[in-house]
Amino acid sequence: MPLTEAIAAAAGFLIAVLWFDLMFDVQVLQYRRAPQIPEPVLDSISAYYRRVTTTASPMGRLVGLVMVALLVLLIWQAITGEAPVWVSVISIPAAVLAIGLAVVRVFGRARRLGTRNDSLAVRSWLARSIFRHHLACLAAIIALLAAQIAGT
Repeated sequence: MPLTEAIAAAAGFLIAVLWFDLMFDVQVLQYRRAPQIPEPVLDSISAYYRRVTTTASPMGRLVGLVMVALLVLLIWQAITGEAPVWVSVISIPAAVLAIGLAVVRVFGRARRLGTRNDSLAVRSWLARSIFRHHLACLAAIIALLAAQIAGT
């Protein structure tokens, strides 16, 4: 499989994962002006994140593996010059942003939300922040994929 196609496949996989996450995250939108999200909505989101961060193991490791593979492929693409320089200039920072947000912010907050141990106010904040970060991750991965496609 050519390098650009492998990168596109990894980006597509991550977009699919984000899509599934966002199907639950989007529930926060109708309560964006409310101080707190209702308990039944938080329960739905929390149950999903409990599954994907805890009980779905080892499948969660596959997402991490694809993230690492994507970074390695992008670095290899930049080193070998298999795409125009501008493609790497867009793709690498986009990947680092999306993966960095996922690792540093999203995963820990999703795991915490899945425990349902916090107050309603804290759980509302967690759910909203996960949603915002997922939107940023999605935009970054789409930008990466668009650069890869445009650069071929």
